[in-house]
Amino acid sequence: MRNISVIRQILTQFILLLVGLFILIPVWSTVRLAFDGSLRGRPTEFTWLPKEFSVEAFVKVLDRPYQSVEFNVLLQNSLIVSIGAALFAILLGISLAYGFARFRFPVRNTGLFVLLLAALLPPIAFATPLYIILSLLKLRTTLLGLVIVYAAFAMPFAVWNMRAAFQAIPKELEEAAYLDGANHFQTFLNISLPISIPSIAVTAMIAFLMGYTEFAIGWLFVDKADNVTLSMAVYALVNGQFSGAQPWSYLGSLAIIMSIPVMVIFILFQQTLMERLLFQEAS
Repeated sequence: MRNISVIRQILTQFILLLVGLFILIPVWSTVRLAFDGSLRGRPTEFTWLPKEFSVEAFVKVLDRPYQSVEFNVLLQNSLIVSIGAALFAILLGISLAYGFARFRFPVRNTGLFVLLLAALLPPIAFATPLYIILSLLKLRTTLLGLVIVYAAFAMPFAVWNMRAAFQAIPKELEEAAYLDGANHFQTFLNISLPISIPSIAVTAMIAFLMGYTEFAIGWLFVDKADNVTLSMAVYALVNGQFSGAQPWSYLGSLAIIMSIPVMVIFILFQQTLMERLLFQEAS
């Protein structure tokens, strides 16, 4: 093992410390804002601890954080939209990803380029066509329409990521299944799909986060408060805070509450993902 000089170790640790502070200080500031009951508007100075510890902001946010809409409605909308978008992106993209990974057809490279281009384009580029299509289908102002919008955003990344997972599977495994009499669908279902589950799960998580955190484009497809999501409510709180209508502690408390489902998902699935990834490497 190559020895590292003391100066290089100190420099590396110092850089890592700066990176850690860069990440942790904004998080701690959000926590401090959430529990600071002395705020009546925007904060005018930085402090490490709340001047007046209070959970009033959490009580207010858990009641009706956005207009007259209850918190459970906002959370339900966010989960429906984000989980639905993730399922649509995975179910529709998995066959396309496998096709691009295993089969050769005339427009394969063109299709891959179009998907890559779509992944690189900003979401606002899809706003106009999706707005027109969903308006014609009478789905623009429904939660299903919002699911379709976020699934469209996640599809290019989902296809490319799952395609890479299928390409990493040795062809010999599938050829052995063919020799045993399995067809393409049976080989995909019994061989390729189980091995690719870790990558598919990661893709689903990222697609979920895309729908869970997006707020800017979603306003184009919402016409009533009952269809607003948590991320949209956070944006509305920010606007209210800059106008001085609400204290910033509301923003901090809602941001913390909104992050809980994401943390729970990662905690529940991290062990399973690690076990499957280690099994994949061992096999």
